Amino acid sequence: MLTSRRDVLMASFFALPFALAAQAEGDASPIDPTQTMITLPDKIVWRSGQAGVPAESVQSAALFGGTEQPGLYYQLVKWFPGYMSAPHVYDTDRLCVVVSGVWWCNSGADFDPASTVPCPAGTFIRRVAHTPHYDGVKAGGKEPAVIAICGIGPNNQRWLEPGTPNVRRV
Repeated sequence: MLTSRRDVLMASFFALPFALAAQAEGDASPIDPTQTMITLPDKIVWRSGQAGVPAESVQSAALFGGTEQPGLYYQLVKWFPGYMSAPHVYDTDRLCVVVSGVWWCNSGADFDPASTVPCPAGTFIRRVAHTPHYDGVKAGGKEPAVIAICGIGPNNQRWLEPGTPNVRRV
């Protein structure tokens, strides 16, 4: 029970933000798809990697731009358990965030899956331009690892061991 003028004023002051939020909610404009582009997960198009690579080894989904085009790109990469990339380099930095699963990473030109470091969901990884590295998901992993990757293209990916598989079963 409100007993004083102060109590009435305080109660109305407390209720004001809720009243304004309710009014704003009813007056909100519908989303403009030319200004805010939304792609729901079931509409993201996943593609298998390179020719000759098993479909259930690595997949990617281009969200914006492209790795071989000039400018900013943003993509998702999905590594399946038991597969890793061979050592390779890029001409530009790549900024990576593990979205789900555990991504196993290492730097260097010597391919040694046992020396990779586990990067669980939420981990940020910066791949420095012109430095060799490899990654994927070790055999026995419970789920694929999904990684969000951003960079500036073209990245000019180069494999360090031409003539050997770019994706390896581990």
